[in-house]
Amino acid sequence: MPIQSRLPDVSTSIFAIMSKMAADNSAINLSQGFPDFQVDPVIIDLVHHYMKAGHNQYAPMPGTPALRNAIADVIHKTYHYNVDPETEITISAGATEALYAAIAAFVHPGDEVIVFDPSYDSYNPAIRLNGGMPIHINLQYPDFSINWDEVKSRVTSRTRMIMVNTPHNPSGAVLTAHDLKQLESLAEEHNLIVLSDEVYERIIFDAIRHESVLHYPNLAKRSVAVFSFGKTFHATGWKVGYAVAPKALTREIRKTHQFITFSVNTPVQLALAEYMQTPAHYENLGAFYQQKRDYFLQGIKGSSFEPVACHGSYFQSLSYATISSKPDRQMAEELTIKHKVASIPVSVFYHDKTDNRLLRFCFAKSEQTLDKAVGILKKL
Repeated sequence: MPIQSRLPDVSTSIFAIMSKMAADNSAINLSQGFPDFQVDPVIIDLVHHYMKAGHNQYAPMPGTPALRNAIADVIHKTYHYNVDPETEITISAGATEALYAAIAAFVHPGDEVIVFDPSYDSYNPAIRLNGGMPIHINLQYPDFSINWDEVKSRVTSRTRMIMVNTPHNPSGAVLTAHDLKQLESLAEEHNLIVLSDEVYERIIFDAIRHESVLHYPNLAKRSVAVFSFGKTFHATGWKVGYAVAPKALTREIRKTHQFITFSVNTPVQLALAEYMQTPAHYENLGAFYQQKRDYFLQGIKGSSFEPVACHGSYFQSLSYATISSKPDRQMAEELTIKHKVASIPVSVFYHDKTDNRLLRFCFAKSEQTLDKAVGILKKL
């Protein structure tokens, strides 16, 4: 039967490709973004507790009240922003589902959505699957900053949404207060919805404040902020995230969410709600990962790799420009197969395949894993 693909140019994710290549070649996997250390036994025990207590049926579509209340409390403490857990928080099957549900809720056929490259690989397909047109604008290399004059010149009468990501994957760059003010002004002037991917909100370094859209009340009124428990609590396989948005926006997001996922597994939601009652479980995450970033950077000192400034996320991009002129994808494959360290070529995050000869490495790993990897990298 002939099949007309809706995504004819999309193949298997680069993350799956590089992880399989790492496994096939017994390489150290610093490609896909997941920790190789254990989840806190406390939350494991809590999940088990709620399973044993019989909380194994469907949760309410928006999420359990306990978890939404816990999130509202944390948001108030963190951003001094009051959010109604009943009407403004929706629990999703990971941040990717929250992003998709928001795009499906607001993007109509022919609408334009501004996306900054390099960008996470789900953004473009989600927009296109809902009939939208992604408008890709490249961040300025090497600091991966936004040229707001260029952004203003790309806004048209069809622009419906603008997507931002801070701390940024893959670069580790973070938006500044100036960026958020520019974003707020632009969104208000053109009546745009802002979709803010903030899954690494807790993984930010160097005493920098995370500039969430929730810090800016006028911006928050027209924004959907998306977060991830998987990133915060080292449990990416649980696939639990959430969207925070004003009541009118949340109402529409829930309409799409209920037909994409409906609800997220109950025992993990209840465990997360209880686990979040202890602020130390999430407040020290930045320091924890900064130590890993610094350990990785110290390890590659003296090598031919040049690090790009990383102020957040758990990814460090390294330039290999002084080592080879090969395209980054070829370099990533060679590094995996021949030298046994897997990374992600940064060009795959660009719509136009811009190649700055950068490889992205995940440092959310044990020191033993990082030691093995940097030992190899320093020899190149």
